Amino acid sequence: MTGLRRERLVPRVDWRRRAEALGFSFHTSDGVPYWDETACYALTAEAVDQIEEATNELEQMCLALVDRVVAAGDYGRLGLSDEAAGLVEASWKRGDRNLIGRFDLSWDGEGPPRMLEYNADTPTSLFEAAVVQWEWMETVKPGTDQFNSIHDRLIDAWGRFGIRNPVHFACVRDHAEDFGTVEYLRDTATQAGLATAFLHIDEIGWNGLGFVDLDDQPIRTLFKLYPWEWLLGEEFGRNIGPSRVQMIEPAWKMVLSNKAMLPLLWEMAPGHPNLLEASFDPGAIQGPQVRKPILGREGANVEIVGGESSDGPYGAEGFVYQALHRLPKTDGGYPVIGSWVVASQSAGIGIREDDGPITRDGSRFVPHYFT
Repeated sequence: MTGLRRERLVPRVDWRRRAEALGFSFHTSDGVPYWDETACYALTAEAVDQIEEATNELEQMCLALVDRVVAAGDYGRLGLSDEAAGLVEASWKRGDRNLIGRFDLSWDGEGPPRMLEYNADTPTSLFEAAVVQWEWMETVKPGTDQFNSIHDRLIDAWGRFGIRNPVHFACVRDHAEDFGTVEYLRDTATQAGLATAFLHIDEIGWNGLGFVDLDDQPIRTLFKLYPWEWLLGEEFGRNIGPSRVQMIEPAWKMVLSNKAMLPLLWEMAPGHPNLLEASFDPGAIQGPQVRKPILGREGANVEIVGGESSDGPYGAEGFVYQALHRLPKTDGGYPVIGSWVVASQSAGIGIREDDGPITRDGSRFVPHYFT
């Protein structure tokens, strides 16, 4: 029996009301449900253990890769500028703490889970994984359990940062999912006893000495749901180093949020059962492969070479190539397991389905449980 099984369900008649009562305002996109209760995934306890073990193993390998890159000064193959490399190096040597990350895994419940990529800097689908699917489980599958300690681990992690000043949370304007994710994280920080404030990225000011908010109060700790490469492209990006602001996620995450890390990780641990062969040279990989932009998000500009592809604005920085490991096919589509780490420890999963083999922005979130 496989450790991962899809079950069809009849959605709760009041699921929209329940979602909105939780603060889940982005449950529907363009009239199509993003939160999908027409199915769920049932896992065995052994499957949960296997995902948890693989996730912790991958996270430790990724941390070892950052250490290896910094020690060797191997920033060129990641395409990092001198400014970015300096921030990475200083951040890593200071021991700056990280908060969250999400591995995207391909797994059908048998054999080792395989890492497709690591969303290390600006991962989303957090609120629905931590809170919304937990409420679903309690009402739809009472008496079962869920691979999900994300909420409690977030509160604990905030308490371990040693922060004494207010934490400012920022994201772009007019993006419901980003705002919902940031507000959720802000709530977990508040529950950890921290003072918090929210502002949009474009509202961050510079007074010549440091970053300030709209009330001219100093920003000493900033959680930003905004990619590091975008930050460094902004006018105020040059002030990040001099400002001495504590950034979450830290600058060293630039090594891991960059898909050029996939070939470097394979070089470090060739043949590892949770990795897929990856290279900067497509000729180095035998058999079917996938081309991915070095900097890209939400499955954009991904191509199964000779097959399906997705459009998008990415690819100017170049591409990497990864051995193809097709997602399992179910009667609902192609599921990908988003396996969360909080403070570099496995914390739970969220599963998304897409109609095609490339997981895109419009993929649906499907809850899970285990017994």
